[in-house]
Amino acid sequence: MSYGADAAKRLQGKIVLITGASAGIGEQTALDYAEASNGEIKLILTARREEKLASLKNTLEEKYPKIGVLIKKLDVSKSEDIDNFFKTLPSDYSEIDVLVNNAGLAQGLDKVGEIDETDINTMFDTNVLGMIKVTQSVLPGMKSRNRGDIVQLGSIAGRDPYPGGGIYCATKAALRAFTHAMRKELIDTKIRIIEIDPGNVETEFSNTRFKGDTERAKSVYKGTEPLVAKDISDLILFATTRRENTVVAETLVFASNQASASHIYRSA
Repeated sequence: MSYGADAAKRLQGKIVLITGASAGIGEQTALDYAEASNGEIKLILTARREEKLASLKNTLEEKYPKIGVLIKKLDVSKSEDIDNFFKTLPSDYSEIDVLVNNAGLAQGLDKVGEIDETDINTMFDTNVLGMIKVTQSVLPGMKSRNRGDIVQLGSIAGRDPYPGGGIYCATKAALRAFTHAMRKELIDTKIRIIEIDPGNVETEFSNTRFKGDTERAKSVYKGTEPLVAKDISDLILFATTRRENTVVAETLVFASNQASASHIYRSA
């Protein structure tokens, strides 16, 4: 996809931090930022799987000689990891222009009363507390420079809870409330708060939810044509390359066979 000269000009020289960049939407977003900027950009890519990040870094540097890519292992569910990450960030990568809060996960589909406490803690620590801590670490710098974009990867689950999603849906509803409050608090700044709420996207998400049960994960998408990571990364790039005064505040995006979290048409 060609993002155009305007997008390249607006991204030139920017520093972009993407959490959960080792696969899926995060990985594709990194690839798209590199392409849209013609490689004239700095990317900070974080995830738990450092070897995946290293492979992505090599791919980007081979294709774009001018690009800057900093990879760091980061588990956003661990508060101390976030502290250490920002303390050790090199000065030439410290002025973050775009934060993409992509790291997130679901664990299981257990009903209320049967939910494993470890799953509850993992989802809240990752999707809510980690997201908030990363945002609070980046935002003061954006405020001091009076510029920046924060992209929040939400979900239809935050708007339309479904059976078996009591905890995951609650975490995404929390993200949504946090995002709306933050946007209102920053109304007198040039910082843009962007929320993207996807429906069914085929990534490693379901494989993580079902803890490596590949067959069960595949069944989620059976009989459908779900969205893919590129569909979401294109929206992230679009939103963050608009004119400075244009905020794509909220985007709810489905595949054509989906109308809500639980309203999905499946072919035979």
